[in-house]
Amino acid sequence: MKRRTFIKLSSEVTAGSALAPLTDWVPGDRLKNWAGNIEYSTDKVSYPKSVAEVQSLVKKQNKLKSLGTRHCFNRIADSKYHLLATKHLNKVIELDAQARTVTVEGGMKYGELAPYLHQNGFALHNLASLPHISVAGSIITATHGSGVKNGNLATAVRALELMTADGSIVRLSREKDEQQFLAAVVGLGAFGVITQVTLALQPTYEMRQNVFVQLPMNQLQEHFEAIMSAGYSVSLFTDWQTESINEVWIKSREDEDNKPGQEFYGAKAATINLHPIAELSAENCTEQMGVPGPWFERLPHFKMGFTPSAGKELQSEYFIPRQNAVEAIEAIQRLGKQIGPHLLISEIRTIDADDFWMSPCRQQASVAIHFTWKQDWPSVSKLLPLIEKELSPFHVRPHWGKLFTLAPNVLTSRYEKLEEFKKVVTAFDPKGKFRNDFLNKYVFQNA
Repeated sequence: MKRRTFIKLSSEVTAGSALAPLTDWVPGDRLKNWAGNIEYSTDKVSYPKSVAEVQSLVKKQNKLKSLGTRHCFNRIADSKYHLLATKHLNKVIELDAQARTVTVEGGMKYGELAPYLHQNGFALHNLASLPHISVAGSIITATHGSGVKNGNLATAVRALELMTADGSIVRLSREKDEQQFLAAVVGLGAFGVITQVTLALQPTYEMRQNVFVQLPMNQLQEHFEAIMSAGYSVSLFTDWQTESINEVWIKSREDEDNKPGQEFYGAKAATINLHPIAELSAENCTEQMGVPGPWFERLPHFKMGFTPSAGKELQSEYFIPRQNAVEAIEAIQRLGKQIGPHLLISEIRTIDADDFWMSPCRQQASVAIHFTWKQDWPSVSKLLPLIEKELSPFHVRPHWGKLFTLAPNVLTSRYEKLEEFKKVVTAFDPKGKFRNDFLNKYVFQNA
């Protein structure tokens, strides 16, 4: 295997009709996020095709934001001034077989990278439910998959290359720049444009996916850890309308001897492939029924070439310490009648602890409770404060890229390293070139 590899992967892989077109910007048009609930605040969008072009744009603009695959549901990536879209920055820069690392440009999508890694005998430790998202966009918002021993996607990062406010290129690694590195990886887009990311790899592996239906909710009280540890990655899907978990998705490695049977803590094995939203066709979902396949075709819930999730939707997600998981689930269950009319589906996942300063999982093994809502913000905006109130005893932290209504002072009080984070950001970007209204409200309100 060659140590250095320069490959241009297709940037034209689409995710189905529900994704907004990813063609180049036409003056006068404004981009929307993939679900269509956010229209960005400027029609000025640039699509650089090289680091040199990124550098020229960064030097020229007084204010701008880097924009990835537009999978955020809030305005964390918005700008009133200028957007720098990274979709053409999708090359594999280097595959180092000896070090077991791959270096890619920040706009690379996991769904593009994963087949290449597999063909060369390598794999990532985990993937999110959607393979359509970019590497840089995922890590800066602490996006994750599931698994009691699996950290979020940012935990695979070994080094970053950033284009800072003055156009300088800064390289940070865990080994040489620990404090700056821990601040910048889950950096919320505040440090600059991520031009390259180096990720840790492991040998490729095969997986299978088994789905079980109607898990009695009361089984979680005594067996939560065992249930969530039943596979390499486990997800629970529920609509909170009955005393059962609708579906349990267990993703297991073929090299682990833990094949599930026909019953799972009172749940029955599914007899056909299922979508997390029972009313929808499973055509868009990754293969189930215990059929072995490559890791990147089992870890996500949805196939790269198809519409992810439901398409037109809203999303919220909340992280709580894993030791409080059952109490938190019971708290949400009490809101079932209020939630039900506005919900498409909810997902419960586990994420291992990490050490990134602005990660919701910093120094705590976590459970994430995710909500996929019907696209009705007036109704959802009234429900989120109720959910946040129920979860407040557990010092809940929301996903940075999804919808929440927590007051800024409440949110920032839950990040012990916030003041240090702001100091490091200011050293990189003293005039706030990469800040926007979202960051000013939720991170820099006291700066």
